[in-house]
Amino acid sequence: MSSTIEELERRRAAAREGGGERRVAAQHAKGKLTARERLDVLLDEGSFEELDMFVEHNCTDFGMETQIVPGDGVVTGSGTINGRLVFVFSQDFTVFGGSLSERHAAKICKIMDMALKVGAPVIGLNDSGGARIQEGVASLGGYAEVFQRNVLASGVVPQLSLVMGPCAGGAVYSPAMTDFIFMVKDSSYMFVTGPDVVKTVTNEVVSQEDLGGAVTHTTKSSVADCAFENDIEALLAARDFMGFLPASNRTGVPERPSPDPFDRLEPSLDTLIPPSANQPYDMHELVTKVVDEGEFFEIQPSHAGNIIVGFGRIEGRTVGLVANQPTVLAGCLDIAASKKAARFVRFCDAFEIPIVTFVDVPGFLPGVAQEHNGIIKHGAKLLFAYAEATVPKITVITRKAYGGAYDVMASKHLRGDLNYAWPTAEIAVMGAKGAVEIIFRGRSAEEIAERTAEYERRFANPFVAASKGFVDEVIMPHSTRRRVALGLRKLRGKQLQNPWKKHDNIPL
Repeated sequence: MSSTIEELERRRAAAREGGGERRVAAQHAKGKLTARERLDVLLDEGSFEELDMFVEHNCTDFGMETQIVPGDGVVTGSGTINGRLVFVFSQDFTVFGGSLSERHAAKICKIMDMALKVGAPVIGLNDSGGARIQEGVASLGGYAEVFQRNVLASGVVPQLSLVMGPCAGGAVYSPAMTDFIFMVKDSSYMFVTGPDVVKTVTNEVVSQEDLGGAVTHTTKSSVADCAFENDIEALLAARDFMGFLPASNRTGVPERPSPDPFDRLEPSLDTLIPPSANQPYDMHELVTKVVDEGEFFEIQPSHAGNIIVGFGRIEGRTVGLVANQPTVLAGCLDIAASKKAARFVRFCDAFEIPIVTFVDVPGFLPGVAQEHNGIIKHGAKLLFAYAEATVPKITVITRKAYGGAYDVMASKHLRGDLNYAWPTAEIAVMGAKGAVEIIFRGRSAEEIAERTAEYERRFANPFVAASKGFVDEVIMPHSTRRRVALGLRKLRGKQLQNPWKKHDNIPL
């Protein structure tokens, strides 16, 4: 018995050692934590239970039979974050560069299968050189097995990817199919083909960072959601972030006690809207003053700044928030904003997270580039997402709600449950000046000015829409939190189903 225990401890020590001291030191020299150190930060202390510690690869080509490390380059298992169960895998760059083998993939697939069975989130810590070349097609098959599980888990359990090192070639598609991607600045990157291949094929010279670094993917491509300064910051943010998400699509949103009164009034909101209709204001102020204790976790804060999306809590329960941002492009909807918000709305709907929408939108962004790049189809994504959503939807129009953009932003016509407007709301087909110049084309400047003032008196207010039942109530800005909180209470028992279908055909 004692010899067996000694053998067990020897094997455990070998697995924990990873690629050895030299490679661990090289990992630290890059400012990166090892696979196990990352799990220590991410998970509650002492909660990690490892699976498949002793798994080894089965490759006998190119001398691989003499290079065997227990665990095969990935640490897998389960643990808790603030007491809530999660399943995790953490790729170990010190072992074969974290490259994915058939057995490596099988370990990841096993914990994903378990997460689906029990209904718990999956968190992947990606740090890998890609497919293990020595295994050839077997490693590619391993990737496809992981991809298949990403698809099956989509909308069933939340999936979060933390890209904490290289992620290239086919490896990028697993994170791409998860719900959210966090990256680390200057040490993580994602691309399908690297700078050398790009230079060979297109003669473009680009650095690894510019091609697929964290800043690139959180500002330009929108592939990633958030970028952090280092591993620790990213892992701690992931702990906070998971606190907003349900365990699965069957459990409902998490709750935590909040000392913030549901009926807290915010007098400062009564003066948030500037006197001039063309003057911007920061919608972040409204969002943070409505949610519990001002805590708002913004998604994609550096991309498509004309729309704000993220998670907060009201009465301790998670809500998804979507808001036009007047300080960027006057809050217009464009291609990037439509895609960003549509994906967020669909995530919330999949996991029964109520959606609160704050509207100040003058319309869709005009321009040849927008039209030629498909604003019609991309704008329709957001329309489609709101229209198919069956979760509680509360909308507050703060100022402008013009044209088709009024319809798109969770209007009553798209099955909005409670639609409120502030007294400063302007709900119309378009702005007064543009409308009058069309209706009274060719009239004198004096008559145009007179008609513009008349149009503003008649339509630059929320009362026409309210008279038709399109707005349920005109509310004072200072009471917005109370109204939203009471509305969410009422809607907790909401039941609504779309007609049976195998799946929809969203305009991709």
